[in-house]
Amino acid sequence: MHRLFCNFSNTPWASYPDKHAVMVLDNAKIHHANILQPFLCENEERLTLVFLPPYSPNLNLVERIWGWMKESVIANRFHANRKELRESIVSFLEHLAQFPEKVLPRIGQVIMSEN
Repeated sequence: MHRLFCNFSNTPWASYPDKHAVMVLDNAKIHHANILQPFLCENEERLTLVFLPPYSPNLNLVERIWGWMKESVIANRFHANRKELRESIVSFLEHLAQFPEKVLPRIGQVIMSEN
């Protein structure tokens, strides 16, 4: 993750030095690591980190993809070995790549819990 942040300056973001970027992150420990502080301080004028509330998978879009994958690949299915499980996961991901229009309806709405 440190490399991801530090290589962030090599992304298209670096081509727009007058633009500001906002990254939405969960509260994984690595996102708060001391090793990232020099990079974050160096880029504080151009980069804002927005942290999701703790324990809020309903706000983390990738959690919706993982849930969809579990529902489609793992739930109520038997995989005789890791190879079969991996093949099912790869098939699911290939399906998403082939039909990206099916992804947005699954992740496009935020469901707020009542708690």
